[in-house]
Amino acid sequence: MKLLIIEDDRETALYLVKGLGESGYAVDHAGDGRDGLYLATSGNYDAIVLDRMLPGMDGLTLLGALRGAKIRTPALILSALGSVDDRVKGLRAGGDDYLVKPFAFSELLARIEALLRRGGAVPSLTRLRVGDLELDLLARSVKRADTAIELLPREFQLLEYLMRNAGHVVTRTMLLENVWDYHFDPQTNVIDVHVSRLRQKIDKNFASALLHTVRGAGYCLRASE
Repeated sequence: MKLLIIEDDRETALYLVKGLGESGYAVDHAGDGRDGLYLATSGNYDAIVLDRMLPGMDGLTLLGALRGAKIRTPALILSALGSVDDRVKGLRAGGDDYLVKPFAFSELLARIEALLRRGGAVPSLTRLRVGDLELDLLARSVKRADTAIELLPREFQLLEYLMRNAGHVVTRTMLLENVWDYHFDPQTNVIDVHVSRLRQKIDKNFASALLHTVRGAGYCLRASE
């Protein structure tokens, strides 16, 4: 599941990206309306979460542009403007739901799940499978050959990213940006440590290895032929 967050407040944006990432979603972020519109029209997103008051282009104008372009991606509006009139304007502008700030993350997550169910996106993307390894995004569970595997949150994110890119080499830079949300190299062995721990959990005591190191390039998750 891929979400787009359009939010100019840095703390709120970091909170959303972190929380939704830990909940199993792939998340992109735009800090203003113009960048948000560009991503929303060029990317393939399952849902959009956007602030109403944005620099460059306000949220309602952005929604109007999307709907005018026949882009029907479900959109949840976040706003400190919470009167009935404000909510009605948001929904009539093209929003599918409206949540007033401050909000509880659990409610935000439930509303996103409802939007995805309404759009029919959840059933086809709730499970990822590579060989006999299966990851369930809704249950937050992993099993291989019917054996349950317990993963820590970061290990789960790492495995999900590898499974979404199964059969392809994933570089350290890709992992830093998409799993750790680092846009610089922290010059640590954090990736090596997590990959090693993940490999112990999903490959040890099983007949064949799934997680492979590609020397000088990165890692690849693939089933044996």
